[in-house]
Amino acid sequence: MKNIFKYIALSVAIVGILSSCIKETFPLSSTATSEQIGASATALDASMSGLPAQLSQSYPVWGSGTQFEPDMGYPSFMMQFTELLGDIYPLGPNSGYDWFRSWNTNKNMGPTTNWTYIPWRALYMFIKSANDIIAAVDETTASDNLLGYAGMAYAYRAYWYYFAMNMYEPAENEYTDCSSVLGLTVPYVSEKTAEADGKNNPRVPHDDMVKYILSDLDKAEQFLSNFTPTSRVFPDLSVVYGIRAKVCMTDKQYSEAATYARKAIDAFGGTPVTEAQWHDVNTGFNTHNQAWMWYTTYSAESMGNLCNWLGWASAEADWGYSSLTYPSIDKALYDRIPDTDWRKHSWVDPAYYDYYDYKTVRGQEWIEEHPAYLSLKFRCVNGDFETYSVGGACDVPMMRVEEMYYIEAEAKGLQNLSDGISALNAFVSQYRQPDYECKAASVEDFEDEILFQKRVEFWGEGTAFFDAKRMRAGVTQAYPGTNAPGDIFKLNCNGIKPNWNYVIPQSEVDNNIALKDKNNPNPTDAVTPTLDY
Repeated sequence: MKNIFKYIALSVAIVGILSSCIKETFPLSSTATSEQIGASATALDASMSGLPAQLSQSYPVWGSGTQFEPDMGYPSFMMQFTELLGDIYPLGPNSGYDWFRSWNTNKNMGPTTNWTYIPWRALYMFIKSANDIIAAVDETTASDNLLGYAGMAYAYRAYWYYFAMNMYEPAENEYTDCSSVLGLTVPYVSEKTAEADGKNNPRVPHDDMVKYILSDLDKAEQFLSNFTPTSRVFPDLSVVYGIRAKVCMTDKQYSEAATYARKAIDAFGGTPVTEAQWHDVNTGFNTHNQAWMWYTTYSAESMGNLCNWLGWASAEADWGYSSLTYPSIDKALYDRIPDTDWRKHSWVDPAYYDYYDYKTVRGQEWIEEHPAYLSLKFRCVNGDFETYSVGGACDVPMMRVEEMYYIEAEAKGLQNLSDGISALNAFVSQYRQPDYECKAASVEDFEDEILFQKRVEFWGEGTAFFDAKRMRAGVTQAYPGTNAPGDIFKLNCNGIKPNWNYVIPQSEVDNNIALKDKNNPNPTDAVTPTLDY
């Protein structure tokens, strides 16, 4: 395996062939340079179209020949992050087919495993694609249209470095010694970084990475102010504000976080998902709507029957692995949801019909044949649970306006508790639970409630993981009555679960001398199951 400049050299032209709009491509054996892209307006357009296509490609890292099933682009992060929180369990008859369970059980998290290699390489692939577009646009002479392309690419790059910063910057914990790498994020690769520089490219300190990200967002805001993307598969100005709000929360810039969350809400102009949309058996969480600020999408031509989002996330699907693993919510998290909160109907209650008349295209008997806590959140497209190329050709949310309301409320609460409580009450009572009243008596209680709300709201979407790491929320999977499917899942961690600090692959360490002795510690089995509860 080679270093990031070589093993992420899947070009934007190669990615672009996933899009039906492409009229000219580059040879698959070569890498599309920024000069090649810039030399052809058609190529630049195709490369821009390739960015969202790359995010939902089956096996983008290893290719279909290897078929390592967690290799599915952006949705892989959604599943990883949900597993890291301990919010999802495989309760099916063949739960061993949950290829993502390593993130939940803290297994296979060392520097030489595919579970470590896939997320690292995917992130730098996404960054590389954005870099190539940025390099192809001469910002001093470009039209508003080309500057808009550059603006979208800057937003993409900022987003992936935001991901990388949160995943790889270590947080102190009780289980591994991170003292030698505290405050370090990841190597920074821009459109100007030479390949030779990648062989001695150190991890960037937190403050510097934040500056890089905010600088990209400044450019994105500038260039997108006079440009409207043709679809929300591309980031627009509201998404730029949304990313900035997320970055500011991570960096504890609470006033700025609240400001940009509100700017995102106002610029977007959409409203939260309704109860009817949420539970629709044909379109529930598979079709973008007025709440989705940013999304990616699957096409029948570019997806595999096993490696696709709904094949993992929709229990109703007959293809993929969900029909074997039965993706289900943690009992303690479910039990905390009030009966008056209609989001609770996303998972099957132990009382079945006594609680709610669950709606499914599979029929009511199908519900009773499955375990309690089974997820019904992610539906098959048009209710087609048999044909993967139809039922799985879905949209996947990357940013919803609801997240901005939660960021605004939390950021306000961390400055003035009563302001935050008022904002949270206003959102949840209007859109989710009519009788809701936040009763937090302290900032700590308020943070706990915010995290709970986001774990429920974004279950399966992975959004709450970065909040949990920032809040040092820990996990509790071993408790009386737990529905954890086996002893290896019964992990209780205070503060930071050790594999919340992702490890850099050994292949990258070996090829980048600046990373020698600068990797995060291997967290595998640093926590032992709790069996005496």
